[in-house]
Amino acid sequence: MAPREAEERAARLSREIEYHNYRYYVLDDPEISDAAYDALLKELEGLEQAFPELKTPNSPTQRVGSAPLEAFGQIPHTIPMLSLANAMEEEAVIEFDQRVKRFLKTDADIAYVAEPKLDGVAVELIYERGELAAGSTRGDGFTGEDVTKNLRTIKTIPLHLIERKMASPERLEVRGEVYMEVADFKTLNKRQERMGEPLFANPRNAAAGSLRQLDSAVTAQRPLKIFCYGVGEVRGKTFESQWDVLRTLPQWGLRTNPLVRRCKHIQEAVAYFKEINAEREEQPYETDGVVIKVDSFALQRRLGEVSRSPRWAVAYKFPAKEETTKIIEIKAQVGRTGALTPVALMEPVRIGGVEVKRATLHNQDEIDKKDIRIGDTVVVRRAGDVIPEVVKVITSKRTGAEKRFSIPKSCPVCGSDVVRLPGEAVHRCVGISCAAQLKGRIRHFASKRALDIDGLGIKLIDQLVDKGLVKDVADLYFLTQDDLSQLERMAEKSAENLIKALAKSKQPTLARFLYALGMRHVGEHIAQVLGREVSALDRFYKISAEELAGIAGIGPEVAQSVYGFFHDKQNREVIKRLQKAGVTIVEPSSKRAMPLQDKTFLFTGALEGMTRDEAKDLVLALGGEIAASAGKEVAYVVAGKEPGSKYARAKELGLTIIDEAEFKRLVGQK
Repeated sequence: MAPREAEERAARLSREIEYHNYRYYVLDDPEISDAAYDALLKELEGLEQAFPELKTPNSPTQRVGSAPLEAFGQIPHTIPMLSLANAMEEEAVIEFDQRVKRFLKTDADIAYVAEPKLDGVAVELIYERGELAAGSTRGDGFTGEDVTKNLRTIKTIPLHLIERKMASPERLEVRGEVYMEVADFKTLNKRQERMGEPLFANPRNAAAGSLRQLDSAVTAQRPLKIFCYGVGEVRGKTFESQWDVLRTLPQWGLRTNPLVRRCKHIQEAVAYFKEINAEREEQPYETDGVVIKVDSFALQRRLGEVSRSPRWAVAYKFPAKEETTKIIEIKAQVGRTGALTPVALMEPVRIGGVEVKRATLHNQDEIDKKDIRIGDTVVVRRAGDVIPEVVKVITSKRTGAEKRFSIPKSCPVCGSDVVRLPGEAVHRCVGISCAAQLKGRIRHFASKRALDIDGLGIKLIDQLVDKGLVKDVADLYFLTQDDLSQLERMAEKSAENLIKALAKSKQPTLARFLYALGMRHVGEHIAQVLGREVSALDRFYKISAEELAGIAGIGPEVAQSVYGFFHDKQNREVIKRLQKAGVTIVEPSSKRAMPLQDKTFLFTGALEGMTRDEAKDLVLALGGEIAASAGKEVAYVVAGKEPGSKYARAKELGLTIIDEAEFKRLVGQK
């Protein structure tokens, strides 16, 4: 294909893909199948690989994020993004309408546009000749942070305006709210918990934290959405009213809330508020009120602003989902990753029609900041189905009998040490046999990349722990066929196979054994480095945290985690019992050559002669390292069949790309 022809085809594909994104993500009404969509995207990716000059930041292929920033820049708002005055009662809304009429010197009804007020992050999108040029947060109303790269990853934001019904203006500044739906928020928090990361307090915090990531690849993994609600400066198109804006934006592919309504007078707006308030629990997102705006732009201009708020709009806030109750006790709840979360046990109180007896206190810093004590009378908030939280303490109710709370130094479940690593807000139990963490630890210990115990699945692990047959990972190697026969759906042959699989797993390398122990911050690569540099299991009992931190690739955080693990009495006991059961560290009889020393590899696409895991094992065994993403430190990118976005990024960075045959030659295979 000639360059000119490729350019025209790429432009057509980009427009078509953006249109189908609009049909899928905005209208929820796709016109083509997933397979047909994937074919369009794949064709565009192929063109961009063949003609790299065609790839632009606004290409639909680039929504996965780009290189991390060192800091956010700033973007001034052409027209300030003003904050809204609040109204808490109906009387205040009626008074707002009366003020508008007095200012305009009229007794006639004023038409308003009302829409749900989302609890998210206000942003501005700037389109130049139909293409997304920049995007920023609200900031102080006059200047916002440049989050363009992050906004490009949100699939409900068009990178190019759709022009099938109407040409786009020369410049269009669109205001909107980036938010996260409650169901997506819960899923994200479950993922955070699995990864041992701090949980987000609520969907708004999750949306704000996701949008303000310096690494846009992180933002791309977060389920963010947007509703557009207004415009700033517009060149090449004239709008007469707010309703005109809300009807026009979707024609360009910009998503607006389907619940918006034009109201003939303020009484209709108040009725709308009552309707939305009654149904707010049924909405997939969190709202904290209704925004009411004078519809006519001509009237808005006459009304103007006062201080930092427009005279022509008001935020009618929902009644707070807050109640007052008393904290009876505070307990530290141990999660599957070992994180201790303080939870307040309270006198039951009904909030939003639901009885609440427990509220998260997040962490010790939060308790200290709010000065929360056992026996305090507190204000508790419940937002949607999110775990209730303590908003503040009513100090005037204190009697002097209240008691301060501190996270315990020993785990309340297993008695192991509780540590708080530098830079973290979370306290964690380091006990390897803690019952609260045990099932997850066993699953990790038996996983393919650890000790690879075939047949030890989730349901079987649940039974072994629930029946008290396994209290730590060492107990696995003392199981008998008689023990296994008492479990549900455990046939004699299955029990025999599991015993064989356990026996087969007793001779791991040091690196695999370290990885299987599940120490915090110790993944496969770190385990390989530790296994290579420390070389003997017994040395971990003698080596200091400072010595560990001195190993290339092992920072202070990892060093402290490893040191703490091996100096916990219970962990030492479990390792001793593993050795007693016959688990023996096996290393090659002679030192192998390390031809890949200090070389980093990245794999993308499917290999034919070996699995991806087998290829990674070869690299690690020969002294090399594995990268998770394309970066300048990568020496070789091994591209198999149908390579993904890593391949495109590698080409963009000019990295050395080799095929499977070249890789085999490098590692000494035919």
